[in-house]
Amino acid sequence: MQNMEQATTGNSSAASRHRSRIDAAARVSIIFLALVALVATLHFSKTILAPIMLAVVIGIMFGPIADRIEKFHIPASRSAAIVVLLFIILITIAIAVFAAPLSTWIDQLPRIWARLRFELASWQDNLDTISELQAQLRSVTGQKSGDTVVVDDSSTVQDAAILAPTIIGQIALFLASFYFFVAARHTLRRTILSLPVTRRTRWHMARVFREIENNVSDYLLAITIINIGMGLSVTLALWALGVPSPLLWGMLAAALNYVIFIGPAVTFAILLGVGLISSTSLWGMVTPALVFLGINFLEAQIVTPLVIGRRITLNPFIVFLAIVFWIWLWGPLGGFIAVPSLLIIFAIYNQMFAEQATLSTTDTS
Repeated sequence: MQNMEQATTGNSSAASRHRSRIDAAARVSIIFLALVALVATLHFSKTILAPIMLAVVIGIMFGPIADRIEKFHIPASRSAAIVVLLFIILITIAIAVFAAPLSTWIDQLPRIWARLRFELASWQDNLDTISELQAQLRSVTGQKSGDTVVVDDSSTVQDAAILAPTIIGQIALFLASFYFFVAARHTLRRTILSLPVTRRTRWHMARVFREIENNVSDYLLAITIINIGMGLSVTLALWALGVPSPLLWGMLAAALNYVIFIGPAVTFAILLGVGLISSTSLWGMVTPALVFLGINFLEAQIVTPLVIGRRITLNPFIVFLAIVFWIWLWGPLGGFIAVPSLLIIFAIYNQMFAEQATLSTTDTS
């Protein structure tokens, strides 16, 4: 009888372990499917979500400015309008400063292309050798040497006409989201904190709001100061080298540096083109781009870790994965919001989950 009871107990324990494994597998499957659905939603709705997310990030950055304006007994709706107007003025000034010199250099694009073709002509013998080797390989493998060339005759004007309404709509959505987020940020906070939750949860949520505002604002402010410093360094270095329009390239380097990885690569390519038409020697052609590469290396490897590391502690590998993910998902805009979105996630985790896990561990011990 005792053996039968032990066997029954063993079977029930095995069945319980089996059910727990099935439950764990079901939870993992549900989490995986939820993540896939989230990524798909972010991808297919990026036309709407991307400008809204950008507006939230910029709104958090300009939140302290709105708070200072409201200290003069100005309503939140008016302070938000002032902040949006200030942002539009800054963007307009930047476009005006960039427009004139950039238009001059855009007119130089045919010369840059011609110079690039001239410099590549010295490599023609090597290219001919490679072409002959490819022809021989095709003849050995029995492949045909004829290639089919597909010419895209789509009109650039037609493409611009199609994209213009989308771009205008995204700009309008961004400005509207920017305004309403700044104007309603206090109301949103009070609404969330008034939810019927425990006092400890409400306290954690208040700390989440404060940590998100502090971290994102500090990060964007620090990055802005670093980018301005890098832009000035690039300007002075290119001026010392005698490169035309050094201020333009310094400002461009500072602006593009907000988009991590992609921005510096674009600046490097642009400075290669500038070097092609501003110098006759090979060393003079590549020097502007190499000087920028050196300054960007010092900024990325020394200055930014020292400044940001003192304010915000994030795992570099996680930051890298976040940047890659958001650039893959939303392009350059994703590169801009990658780190702020990671800061928001970490703030929520630190206040809502990490401390609760610590408390539960302490209670258990």
